[in-house]
Amino acid sequence: MKDKDTIISVEGVNKQFNLQANTVYALKDIFLDVFQGEYLSVMGPSGSGKSTLFNMIGALDKPTSGAVSIKDVSLTSLTSSQLSYFRNNYIGYVFQTFNLLPAMSALHNVSLPILLTGVSQKEAENRAKEVLDQVGLGDRTHHRPDELSGGQQQRVAIARALANEPMIILADEPTANLDLKTGEQIIEILSSLSREKGVTIVTATHDHKMLASSDRVVWISDGKIARVEKREDLNIKIGSIDGEE
Repeated sequence: MKDKDTIISVEGVNKQFNLQANTVYALKDIFLDVFQGEYLSVMGPSGSGKSTLFNMIGALDKPTSGAVSIKDVSLTSLTSSQLSYFRNNYIGYVFQTFNLLPAMSALHNVSLPILLTGVSQKEAENRAKEVLDQVGLGDRTHHRPDELSGGQQQRVAIARALANEPMIILADEPTANLDLKTGEQIIEILSSLSREKGVTIVTATHDHKMLASSDRVVWISDGKIARVEKREDLNIKIGSIDGEE
């Protein structure tokens, strides 16, 4: 019987790639429950499998075997069109490369996923203005990405992720291309969404600054979960490992 607050369930997930005569396992027998409103960080070095797990949870890829469910909806059983609908309405994505459309203003980048739900342009733009203001960019709505700093672009990406009021935000290395101070600001925005709005945050990262904000940390190595630790069990370690790879 799963905890009543479980929002994401990963059950026996494996992901393998066949490269010529070799089989490479990116994920091996992963079991993980993520709870409603939790800030969960998946940490591990490059090639550990954390981004592959992120893609499974976000329905950006399918496992070779096993299942991923969100709110008891099995993602592996959905058709392509059902997956597209589910992703746009229930999951917000934040990527390290921002993935903003360069010819569009911040306002239009954020309003685009709202328009895809079928609302009017005016309603979409009003909602976009609200979330841009929420991330501190109310005065940058008409700026294109090349007119914004890296941190501001990441804030636009977070606003876009919030556009359709998702239950879950998935952030893949959201601080990787940012300086220390800006990275801390992005972490605080994500953390406040979890604390104040009840949004479930899942980050794939190797940035140890996220430890202080995470409710739990999943350490992954060679495609396997090495251990799962609560924040209170990490407090004594943060100072000693901060900055390590």
